Amino acid sequence: MSIIAKKVNDCIENASWIRRMFEEGTALRLEHGDDKVFDFTLGNPTTEPPAALKEELKRLADFPVPGMHRYMNNAGYEETRSAVAEVIAETCSQPVEAAHVVMTCGAGAAMNICLKTILNPGDEVIILTPFFVEYKFYIDNQGGVAVAVPTGENFQPDLAAIEGAITQKTRAIIINSPNNPTGVIYPKSTLMELGELLQRMEKQIGRPLTLISDEPYARISFEEPVANIFDCVQNSVIVTSHSKDLALPGERIGYLAANPAMPEVDLFMQGAIFCNRVLGFVNAPALMQRLVTNLQRCSVDIEEYRKKRDRLYDHLSGLGFKMVKPGGGFYLFPESPIKDEMEFIRIAQKYLILLVPGSGFGAPGYFRIAYCVDDEMIERSLIAWEKLAEEVGLR
Repeated sequence: MSIIAKKVNDCIENASWIRRMFEEGTALRLEHGDDKVFDFTLGNPTTEPPAALKEELKRLADFPVPGMHRYMNNAGYEETRSAVAEVIAETCSQPVEAAHVVMTCGAGAAMNICLKTILNPGDEVIILTPFFVEYKFYIDNQGGVAVAVPTGENFQPDLAAIEGAITQKTRAIIINSPNNPTGVIYPKSTLMELGELLQRMEKQIGRPLTLISDEPYARISFEEPVANIFDCVQNSVIVTSHSKDLALPGERIGYLAANPAMPEVDLFMQGAIFCNRVLGFVNAPALMQRLVTNLQRCSVDIEEYRKKRDRLYDHLSGLGFKMVKPGGGFYLFPESPIKDEMEFIRIAQKYLILLVPGSGFGAPGYFRIAYCVDDEMIERSLIAWEKLAEEVGLR
């Protein structure tokens, strides 16, 4: 018998394709050299944080707040939560306050906290394909059951399919806009319709349906702003991090925010604060909370990502690759030019191009490109893409 649980062993066997491909990239770099490998696997931005962050970090180092490294309230520092709430409230009609915010160790912690707060064993959580692969693990962590529902044209939510998937066991739905891996943004009109659908279904099944909006890419939007979910869905929660908008993925700083219009919002917040503690996250790091308090209106230069998107999208489209042009985030999600995307990815590795299969996101037949890489690497990769397109019959 293995020293680890069978469930964990099974999860390892089916673990994230993103990490697996990243590890293969490490081996290829050792063999061929860093400058010869074109690694588009991991959403780990090479963009540096905005200058204001460095200035704020230096200010905190030079003029530390007395007791700034001590324990704090389990929901986080009042001033940090107030700063977060103030910015959220600027884009919606709801009176968001510090009492509606819990600072967390990134969006992953926020998601687990939210799920633990609302799920009873066996409750179902709807996720829309393609989805961030960790959702299934997060839902399982808290005793829930993931129910994957396909999206419609251009990866937009299929409201009829969502309605058809709601049962007496349904407790929540997770959305992600801009989406990882497709980069699509859900229009406000769609989210309003989704809110009406959920309210109608709540009455039909006689239990609350919570919409969890996973928003780490919300500020990386190119053509249209991302709608504030609080004005679209009454029973809604935002989970997010500053990994992308402040280029701080290694710092694991984020938050959970509940819609003030949510029925029993005070009780939900009590539960979330309790779950933050007992799950072991306890508090978001004290220094990071202090750091982001005054940076809630700061962001990396979005134009840098727009240029990367346009350079790769235009070049690959010109070669014959088919894909939806992303409205935000930093991913492309093209169709595989051959039926088996794993075979295509193996062919791509011949040209030292590293990609992630769509199967890892519940969408076989596609592959993901993370373009949050150096411009210089994108330019060097273009010839390799041309050779790859020729081999698979696109040119």
